[in-house]
Amino acid sequence: MTMHPTIQRAFANRRALKVISGLNNFDRDTVQAIVKAAHHGGATFVDIAADPALVQMAKELTNVPVCVSTVEPEKFVQAVAAGADLIEIGNFDSFYAQGRKFEAEEVLALTHQTRVLLPEITLSVTVPHILTLDQQVQLAEDLVKAGADIIQTEGGTSSNPTHPGTLGLVEKAAPTLAAAYEISRAVSVPVLCASGISSVTAPLAVAAGAAGVGVGSAINQLNSEVAMIAAVRGLVEALGTVSFGAIALRADA
Repeated sequence: MTMHPTIQRAFANRRALKVISGLNNFDRDTVQAIVKAAHHGGATFVDIAADPALVQMAKELTNVPVCVSTVEPEKFVQAVAAGADLIEIGNFDSFYAQGRKFEAEEVLALTHQTRVLLPEITLSVTVPHILTLDQQVQLAEDLVKAGADIIQTEGGTSSNPTHPGTLGLVEKAAPTLAAAYEISRAVSVPVLCASGISSVTAPLAVAAGAAGVGVGSAINQLNSEVAMIAAVRGLVEALGTVSFGAIALRADA
């Protein structure tokens, strides 16, 4: 497996930014706007639904690497044939509202199925936040053994911020930050901290041990392309402010 050099470099520098349009978002216009924002804002890669037509559109718009997400492994095959650079099982946030939950056994089974279909491509797998932290760590270790090249955390839907402003943003990100902290110490592959992340909490994710962040709603819920680009740029700048020598959250600090 050879990871896209742009993504590999960003992970090595712990400044990767993935812009997420949503694995259930098949609306061409909104996906197009998000891909453009990722391109012009300086994101490392973009994550879209596993749909060949959307992949082709994204590849025509940008040279930013394209990741596709689904929970149906067979859908990866056509998306990769259409030009996807890497694939992602999850993120599961959009399913929780429907009452659909993903347990460790199912995520591991999906990973095995995906690796049978596509043994070589870079594979990211989300660890469900409904598991306890120790279960998340165990699953992450099992996923790496099963062939995951990147582990993604989540948790934005499980947090209910009680404060507005900056404190609310920190509260929103707390579950995924906690997962990134624990998992990054247990696995040797890059950990991408996603779900509930903003420009306020992106540097905290890196300080906690993540190699980068995945951001969806902080960008895709904005109502103009200009605002989306500004949001992406703000996240890129926020990641650039992290000084590794000053990180006090690390266990060895």
